[in-house]
Amino acid sequence: MSLGLISRFLRKISLFAVVCVSFSFYGCGYNTIQIQDENVKAAWSEVLNQYQRRTDLIPNLVNTVKGYASQEKEVLTEVTKARASVGSVQATPEVLNDPELFKKFTQAQGQMTSALSRLMVVVEKYPDLKSNQNFLDLQAQLEGTENRITVSRNRYIQSVQEYNVTVRTFPNVITAKIFGYSPKPNFTVENEKEISKPPQVQF
Repeated sequence: MSLGLISRFLRKISLFAVVCVSFSFYGCGYNTIQIQDENVKAAWSEVLNQYQRRTDLIPNLVNTVKGYASQEKEVLTEVTKARASVGSVQATPEVLNDPELFKKFTQAQGQMTSALSRLMVVVEKYPDLKSNQNFLDLQAQLEGTENRITVSRNRYIQSVQEYNVTVRTFPNVITAKIFGYSPKPNFTVENEKEISKPPQVQF
C-alpha cells in the first residue's frame, strides 16, 4: 500500500472518529449543557446591568432628596449604606457557582430595594421635592429600571431552571459531573418576594 493510500485512509479514520465523538457528545447532552450554560451567563449579565443602573442612580437621587429633606438623615444614611453593601459583594462569574455568595448578593440587593421604598415614602412629606423636575426625572428612571430588573431576573430564573433540569437528569448528569458542571443557584421564592417589591412611588 502506497503512502498516499495510507494517508487518505488515516484521514478517513480521523474524520470518522470526529463524527463518532460529536454524536457521542450530542447524545450525552454535552452540547445542550454548553448552550444552556451560556444562556445562564447571558441572563445573569443582564441582571447585573440593570442592578448597576439602579446603583448608579442612587447618588443623584440621595443628593436631590437631601436638598429638600436634609433632616431625613436616617433614611438617607440607610440608602447610602445599602448602596455600599451592594458594592461590597463582588458580582463575579463565580457568584453563579457559589450558593452562599449568590445569597449575599441577593440579600444586598433586597436591602437596597427596601431602603429605596422607605425613601420614597419619606418623599411624600415634601411637595416641593415631588414637583422638582430633576427628582421627577430620577423617579422615572428608577421606575423603568425596577421594571427592567424584574424582567431580567425572570429571564435568569427561567434559564437556570432549564440548565439545572438538564444537569440533574440522566444521562446528562454523568456528563455534567465529568466536565464539572453543577446546578446553579437561583432566586428563592422568599428572596424573590423581597427583591421583586418595587419602591412605592406615588405622585
